[in-house]
Amino acid sequence: MKSVLIIGGSKGIGKSLVSLLLDTTKIISMSRFSSEIKHPNFKEFLCDVLNDELPEIQNIDAIVYCPGSINLKPISRLKKDDFLNDFSINVLGAVKVIQEYLPILKQSNTPNILMFSSVATKMGMPFHASVASSKGAVEGLVKSLAAEFAPLIRVNAIAPTLTNTSLATKLLRNDRLKEMSAERHPLKKYLQPEEVAELASFIISDKAQSLSGQIFEMDYGIVNLKV
Repeated sequence: MKSVLIIGGSKGIGKSLVSLLLDTTKIISMSRFSSEIKHPNFKEFLCDVLNDELPEIQNIDAIVYCPGSINLKPISRLKKDDFLNDFSINVLGAVKVIQEYLPILKQSNTPNILMFSSVATKMGMPFHASVASSKGAVEGLVKSLAAEFAPLIRVNAIAPTLTNTSLATKLLRNDRLKEMSAERHPLKKYLQPEEVAELASFIISDKAQSLSGQIFEMDYGIVNLKV
């Protein structure tokens, strides 16, 4: 049975991925919040990966780094700390985890790493200067590490559009905003975390052995379609 380390497994996409894999995979979850999951395949560490010492782990086949941020402000209101905070959450946290567990990950027969970007890196969306900058760095990190770790470790990322998680609460706080958000997408929907978890599950599986250095857009058409 494979072992997957999920950073941010108590909420949103990470929680959906835990639920999807739990019966067939050993899950190690690290999060600042308890998921309250009780299952023989599930082990949880409560920790802040940015500030706490990372726990010792015996073996892992994949690392999935889920933490993200939605810090939407006009550039005139963004402070240096906004950029630093978004970069820390999205990039430095992932780097810390990868550096810590790389020796263990290398012991797997099919090791891989999955991170998360955003459609904001492709679209040029107003008020996204800070988060788009940090997610752009995630994409650069993915491609660089995919080259550095080849042929041993696969590294990929998913770039979702607006997803119905706690991070997006303000953007989806009422029916009107939900309808407007769906209408902006050519396929007239926005993402649910379970959809993203399905793709994540495939990318980290043995069925995706040909995939590395890729950024997979999950966008309901908003990036590439004009209809």
